[in-house]
Amino acid sequence: MAACATLEAPPEPALPAAVRPNIVLILADDMGWGDATCYAPDSKVPTPHIDRLAADGLRFTDAHSPSSVCSPTRYGILTGRYAWRGELTSSVVWQWGRPLLEPERTTLPELLGDAGYRTAAIGKWHLGWTWLAADGQPANADVPYLPRGTDERRAAAARVDLSRPMLDGPTAHGFDSYFGDDVPNFPPRAWIEDDRLVTAATEPKPAGMFGTDGPTTPGWDLAGVMPALATRAEEQLVALADQPEPFFLYLALTGPHTPIAPSPDFAGTTAAGAYGDYLAQIDALVGRVLATLEATGAADDTLVIFTSDNGSPARDGSGMSGPTHSVTQRFGHVPNGPWRGLKADLWEAGHRVPLVLRWPGRAPAGATSDALVGLHDLFATLAEALGLEPPAGNAEDSQSFLAAIEDPRAPAREELVHHSLNGSFALRRGSWKLIPGELGSGGFSRPVKRAPGPGEPGGQLYDLAADPGETHNLWTARPDLVAELSAHLSALQAAE
Repeated sequence: MAACATLEAPPEPALPAAVRPNIVLILADDMGWGDATCYAPDSKVPTPHIDRLAADGLRFTDAHSPSSVCSPTRYGILTGRYAWRGELTSSVVWQWGRPLLEPERTTLPELLGDAGYRTAAIGKWHLGWTWLAADGQPANADVPYLPRGTDERRAAAARVDLSRPMLDGPTAHGFDSYFGDDVPNFPPRAWIEDDRLVTAATEPKPAGMFGTDGPTTPGWDLAGVMPALATRAEEQLVALADQPEPFFLYLALTGPHTPIAPSPDFAGTTAAGAYGDYLAQIDALVGRVLATLEATGAADDTLVIFTSDNGSPARDGSGMSGPTHSVTQRFGHVPNGPWRGLKADLWEAGHRVPLVLRWPGRAPAGATSDALVGLHDLFATLAEALGLEPPAGNAEDSQSFLAAIEDPRAPAREELVHHSLNGSFALRRGSWKLIPGELGSGGFSRPVKRAPGPGEPGGQLYDLAADPGETHNLWTARPDLVAELSAHLSALQAAE
């Protein structure tokens, strides 16, 4: 891999086995801080397997996704870099979108692969591909990231030849193998193995099926997606555990994001509607992963990480979706716990996420840490734990929190940049949080950007220690702090 050419190969054996754990990273999609009972005891959805993971390991209460929406968070986890430093300065990668990962950038699986790890990805990719036309040329080279509906995007959809491989996906960025369906909301609705469709998507999307129109595999069943991912994860773990090298499995789930499609055996099993049933299915999948690790004898040698790519929009699952907040209004379930807002917001609910990890021999069991961390910090954390150094110019926004894993009382970050759906920014420093130039949420809670009007504060400033609900705007009361934090945020944004 050219991106890793400057990384010197470690001596053999690369590192002592005690510090070369297997790594399983389970990334839920749109799961809120308060969905699991280990975070919110009054959750309407029992989550015994996630709770068991927390009981056997370490739970972080102040962990944040690098963006409050999907694609940029996945980019941040895999690169240790904020996506807004590149082309995607707001929103996500839409259907037939170009690859977001730059070919020259070192990814986490590339770093681990060069250190002797076997790597596999399963599930939702949502970082774009190079889709080829019938003549073998890229069909989507001129598709802009935004807006979502463009003439270029529609033209690309007409040119794509799905019999050809999809380039620049997971196996081009460090994963030895991939199995998934890219994004369940978008075409093609089909399983992808490495860089090709498993079965041809020869039909249009059936009338009434959730999602964007486009090529679909005959008989495609949205409720069958999560079970298929669970089964493939079990099979992959058995195969990986049978090899002498350590492994990294990136298991990116498709729920509880829309389409909220619990399989029939989970339908009606919770008191929180289809959303709760889907969460229960995700929890059961976590249980299957843990059971497989135990059955293969790999559990004691494996770091298991469970988290989410952003907060929840709190939909009830009606029509496989539902209005925002509806799961709370209908069932009394509060996916984001005590935090203000929703997925996509700059307010805490948009990006404060569950982060639970079990690391036998390294992380204390049953512990809780209030250290401030970002999911993009996983890159530097794993690199430090394994004695690896990313090539210069890579993972520049990632800071290791290994010390907080080994001692939950230890601090991690002092500050963190937040980013929302509409491209607005916030800065967290200690307990202070600054949202300059924005009086709304930057996301789902207020879809239209709310700029300050005459006589209004120029933004928002909160002290989360005294006001975790972000209800008392101190912008006008602390002009000194506003000026200091605003200047610092600008410097962080401009940093190379």
